[in-house]
Amino acid sequence: MTEALALHAQVINEAGAVHGKAGRRSTVSDWMDMEKERGISITSAALQFAYGDHVVNLVDTPGHSDFSEDTYRVLSAVDAAVMLIDAAKGLEPQTLKLFRVCKARGLPVITVINKWDRPGLEALALMDEIYRDIGLQPTPLTWPVGIAGDFKGVLERRTGEYVAYTRTAGGATRAPEERMGADAAAAREGADWTTAVEESELLDADGATHDQELFLDGITTPVLFASAISNFGVAALLETLVELAPPAAAFSYDKGGTPERRDVGEPFSAFVFKVQAGMDTNHRDRVAFARVTSGVFERGMVVTHAQTGRPFATKYAQAIFGRERSALDTAYPGDIIGLVNAGALKPGDTLFLEAPVEFPPIATFAPEHFAVATSADTSKSKQFRKGIDQLDSEGVVQVLRSDLRGNQSPVLAAVGPMQFEVVQARMEAEFGAPIRLETLSYTQARRTDAASAAELDSLRSVEVLQRNDGSRLLLAPDKWRISTIERDHPELTLEPLLAGEA
Repeated sequence: MTEALALHAQVINEAGAVHGKAGRRSTVSDWMDMEKERGISITSAALQFAYGDHVVNLVDTPGHSDFSEDTYRVLSAVDAAVMLIDAAKGLEPQTLKLFRVCKARGLPVITVINKWDRPGLEALALMDEIYRDIGLQPTPLTWPVGIAGDFKGVLERRTGEYVAYTRTAGGATRAPEERMGADAAAAREGADWTTAVEESELLDADGATHDQELFLDGITTPVLFASAISNFGVAALLETLVELAPPAAAFSYDKGGTPERRDVGEPFSAFVFKVQAGMDTNHRDRVAFARVTSGVFERGMVVTHAQTGRPFATKYAQAIFGRERSALDTAYPGDIIGLVNAGALKPGDTLFLEAPVEFPPIATFAPEHFAVATSADTSKSKQFRKGIDQLDSEGVVQVLRSDLRGNQSPVLAAVGPMQFEVVQARMEAEFGAPIRLETLSYTQARRTDAASAAELDSLRSVEVLQRNDGSRLLLAPDKWRISTIERDHPELTLEPLLAGEA
């Protein structure tokens, strides 16, 4: 879908695919070798492009649950979200979790029922599922003509017109659209058009029509039907984004229990939501992705890094388009900027000019998978330590250490096991330091304090390790062991993290 949006915005000439036929190129947003091999998004990617008199900053996020923490970070830096639902699978657990995160954050959500060109569920059943499982009232803007698997076009509910789609070779170019009135649609599509009109009337009777205020308040979600691989319905999504999605507004946050806000007209500030190395194989540099929250950014300005109080020079600011980068001179609230060689920055950090501000850090998810990492080549110990520290700072995994295990045998903690595969691939490809992983039997992590750590570490079948931020985590094999410790040692501190810290 990201590729199709870029194609329709005329910033690429041909849409790639994560799983494509021979000759069809790969996507601009999925640039890692592992992403191309697996056909999935592993890391979030930013693309900025102009569409009409608008500038769209699009951040493509991983869909796989193992990388949900990366998606969570992105959701802390955007103004709205586009959520894709597979027409055949409906609301999957990962989609459901992210819908709830958007609702908790007050993010407006535009929903796309994707893959309508393949057999799937009934359209009305999918609307019921969204309302029942998420609590958002779906308000379809388009309605499919033809059942899932026989996608002929859509009824545009606002105008009552029919938009018919025509397939293109391989789906790599824009699909031609033909717009016609109701009479012509009825003559052309017969019973399929009649069914679409009747179902749309049912939605009208149920009050499922778009209301911009309710959408912005997170009460309703506009719905579109599409097939990204065929480029059906993509133009409608792009038009909907620029028409309905809110522009950058005051960045609201909580400071010690007190609501605060940074208005867009205040002096420059930015929020770092992602750090990524290895994008440029020739230079091995490191890029911090920051969302401008207020003021005007100008390349070369010296800003303050809120977490350290130190000055930060922005000489090497760049605009990001997938893996491609270009010099960036100016940016405005809502823009995503890339800050190259930003070794001091990590996700959750704040940059500001003149008026001080420090946004809250991004919460860290509770890991459920743990493995000891060791260097497969003892002569590469320096590269091993450098690589592990780099991936830790990016948030690829959490790195836990203890005096007992030492620096050469850190414990890697992950939300999902595929994160370990990313670590192995990047350690070898980017740092020349292949690693071995030994899976541990722990599945639970709880935050503890220095006073409790010593006694907890002496208990059977558990272990206390420390993150780079100074947090101490108790690792246990299961919830029952945690419950036993809480029952037998009520004086000790054990705090849950975000699960999934949510």
